[in-house]
Amino acid sequence: MGDVLAGFHAVWEFDSDSVLIRFERGIRRPRLFQALGERRIPYEALRSVEVRTGRRGTVVLRAVPRPGADPLMEAADGQLKEDADPYRLVLPAERETLASYYADELRTALGPAAGEPADRHLVAAPDPPLHFKAYDGKASFDGRSVAFRWFWTGASSAKWKRGDQTFPVGGLTGVEWRSPEIVNGHLRLLERDAPEARPGEADQDPAAVVFGLGYGPVHESLPFAAAVLQAVRAAEPAPDGAGRAPVRCAGATGRDPADIADRIRHLGELHGAGLLTDDEFSAKKAELLAEL
Repeated sequence: MGDVLAGFHAVWEFDSDSVLIRFERGIRRPRLFQALGERRIPYEALRSVEVRTGRRGTVVLRAVPRPGADPLMEAADGQLKEDADPYRLVLPAERETLASYYADELRTALGPAAGEPADRHLVAAPDPPLHFKAYDGKASFDGRSVAFRWFWTGASSAKWKRGDQTFPVGGLTGVEWRSPEIVNGHLRLLERDAPEARPGEADQDPAAVVFGLGYGPVHESLPFAAAVLQAVRAAEPAPDGAGRAPVRCAGATGRDPADIADRIRHLGELHGAGLLTDDEFSAKKAELLAEL
């Protein structure tokens, strides 16, 4: 697409096969956005796109990732607050027509498997090394292994008896993240060869660190969990015959003439509202007509 759409806390830059989401600075910007900085989202990673009315005179353009496509959202498992959703772009209500236009453009760029879970991660997690302080220890990840170093002021006797722990990525099957904003928040590593009988509570489990007030905040522990999860998935052998159909991007040939006409009508509305200049309108219209 080659366009840029700026919202209150983020800027979306549209490319032919992906959208780059850059999180802008702001007083009320969620700290998770600050930690992420920017993220490139392939259109292949998206399931759908929606526009809805937001709060206090805003409209929200939201992309919905495919299950399994983004390690961050997979680790979050629906626990993020709405305002901390990195797939939401909040705009002034008067830009609803523009938001609808870009939502339609994104829908035409979705991959042929958009309705199916992804068989691999398509969005990159934050790069290691990463670390954060939990209530009972410090967690570190260097890309190859996760280390837990216990604090004598917070760790349980069960953890002290086991000593500091190191977990190679190859010995893990996943992670369990429970937000520090809920009761019993923790990060637990799921071990491939773990004993059958394991303590149920995270504060007794040497494969887990627990969160407390001011410890393991979302913007530190969730990117950490996502990076570990991505490394674990990458270390797993690919299923036989695994493959993926090519992504259908905006600008692909063979578009339905009725769809082209609808796109041009949207362009006309944007032009009439003063959101597109004469040159931009003419160029976009020519691009769409060339696809017939």
